Amino acid sequence: MKANPGRPEAISFQRGKARPRSVATKPGRVEWVSPALWSVFAGEGTDAHRIASGPDWWLERFGLDLLMSYQEVRGRDAALAELDERCRAYAYRPARVFGKHLPRHASERGVPTLLRGDPAGSLETEVTEAGLRYGLDFAIGYSAGLFIDQRANRARLRQGHPKRLLNAFAYTCSFSVAAARAGAETVSVDLSRRSLTRGEENFRRNGLDPSAGHRFIADDVLATLPRLARRGEKFDAIILDPPTFSRNQSGEAFQVRRDFHRLVELAIDVASPGAKILLSVNHSEMRVADLEQAGRGALRNRGRSGRFSQTAALPDFPPGVGAKTVWMELA
Repeated sequence: MKANPGRPEAISFQRGKARPRSVATKPGRVEWVSPALWSVFAGEGTDAHRIASGPDWWLERFGLDLLMSYQEVRGRDAALAELDERCRAYAYRPARVFGKHLPRHASERGVPTLLRGDPAGSLETEVTEAGLRYGLDFAIGYSAGLFIDQRANRARLRQGHPKRLLNAFAYTCSFSVAAARAGAETVSVDLSRRSLTRGEENFRRNGLDPSAGHRFIADDVLATLPRLARRGEKFDAIILDPPTFSRNQSGEAFQVRRDFHRLVELAIDVASPGAKILLSVNHSEMRVADLEQAGRGALRNRGRSGRFSQTAALPDFPPGVGAKTVWMELA
């Protein structure tokens, strides 16, 4: 598979999405966030964000822990040599530093390994984003539990005060938590029951009862959407952030390039007038323009109309790095 700058190809099986990430800075260039930006994050109650991006590595903060994702050991070691000085400028002392190697093949992926810190400490931890709490587990797999490149889209969802959210490919339900804190009822769908259980725990972390107006469906999204439509269910906010490839319980494959148009059409079938749908992909060969094209085609096929807009870029990510996203607002 060809790597996608900032967030290489996603592979999702029944346990949920696992997304290695890559970075697309200029050759040899290293970018660290400024102490001023660090203070901005602290002021808004966010301790999960990127710290630095290099040509073949990047460094992310998750509360008291750091996660170094790297392709080459020399890049990792060069970043680690500079880390202490940078952390002093941030007035921050990490408890642990984990390393995550980015292999060429999905079969070679493993859990992060401890590079610095106490090996006896719990691998479960908690982070905050705009005051919301999310649980992480560095031992559970390739992804700890929160994709920070969706931070601005979670904020936009929360600010829109939706009444009913459908979160497809929900993973650990971070979008559902954001919507629920804004007063929405939510439906979270994912193949992985384990991921949804972690999502329910994220509800509890934020003082939300996951059984009060919220549903968690462990099933294939493409099978669930038609059932919701037949029941006449409608949503004014829908999140579509599928993996590049996955297989359902029957072994049927979902391929984002082939199936994304169909996915959008099925989502439109359960969208109320004025609904806002997030279109998001993590495929190296798909662009934002491809998302808009898929959205416009789906609208035509369903006899609907709408407009498209993008969320502001994240200040801690280099340009063009991270998931490709666009919001589609139905008329």
